[in-house]
Amino acid sequence: MKPTKPSILQLNPILVPAINETLESLYIMHRLFQVDDKDAYIREHGAAIEGVITGGHTGISNDLVDKLPALKVIAVNGVGTDAVDLAYARSRGIPVTATFGALTEDVADLAIGLILAVLREICPGNDFVKTGKWPENPSPAAIPLSRRFSGKRVGIVGMGKVGRAIAVRAAAFGCPVAYTDVRAMDDIAHRFVPDLLQLARDSDILVLAAAADKAQGIVDAAVLDALGRDGYLINIARGKLVVESDLVQALQGGVIAGAGLDVFVDEPNVPAELFGMDRVVLQAHRASATVESRTAMGEMVLSSIAQALAGQRPEGSLTT
Repeated sequence: MKPTKPSILQLNPILVPAINETLESLYIMHRLFQVDDKDAYIREHGAAIEGVITGGHTGISNDLVDKLPALKVIAVNGVGTDAVDLAYARSRGIPVTATFGALTEDVADLAIGLILAVLREICPGNDFVKTGKWPENPSPAAIPLSRRFSGKRVGIVGMGKVGRAIAVRAAAFGCPVAYTDVRAMDDIAHRFVPDLLQLARDSDILVLAAAADKAQGIVDAAVLDALGRDGYLINIARGKLVVESDLVQALQGGVIAGAGLDVFVDEPNVPAELFGMDRVVLQAHRASATVESRTAMGEMVLSSIAQALAGQRPEGSLTT
């Protein structure tokens, strides 16, 4: 007998209970991330799968797509689609959706949080107090002076929704903002700098907010050298935008002053050389990890699946 509910393959967990409860009520959920023998599981259930939920980092391989003959939609629970072959999905007529807009505010908030944490050395200051060092070293000179954020020149790489939200926040701190992108934006008053090297030279803080679907290794030794010994790098976009070995060397050699990083090339593997650096603040790819963002993202995933299974083009489809 044909199942009364459609079958959905889930490649990544969703951390919002209400979204999981809704999925359970509407669909037969196949949570592949909980399965040991994934190949055998797909052989058994693949023919029935009508929708896939995945994450931006995980995506889905063309090989797996080929094993899902009834597939009607790939819903990415995130904004990164570089791990999905959009051209292949388009050739198969499969809509691929992402949760654009749902996480903009929280990602921009974390970018500013990383800037403040790095420049004001909040993490070392926290450790200084919590480890009992303050009574042992009460002199104000026991902690080196930090740097002001207000008024610093902020260069933004990628002026999409997140880049624009960062610009609004930086401007509130009295920071002159410039940006680079594939083209100048007519609706933005901030200065457009077509050359990344020049933007780095003109910036005290270089913030990476590009989508990164096609770009890779654009921040290398030359860009870091242009940013300079008083400059800071903030990355809340994609780790692959940065040549990590060049960044490590730049931080070790004082080529730049510090960095705030939420993303890395080979997650969850982070260069160990970064761990002992006071002016480097690290996060575990958590820019969108708020209840508010993840709930909104989950609701967009639910909407994408429902629309596709009803024979409609999902809102925000990138391929159909």
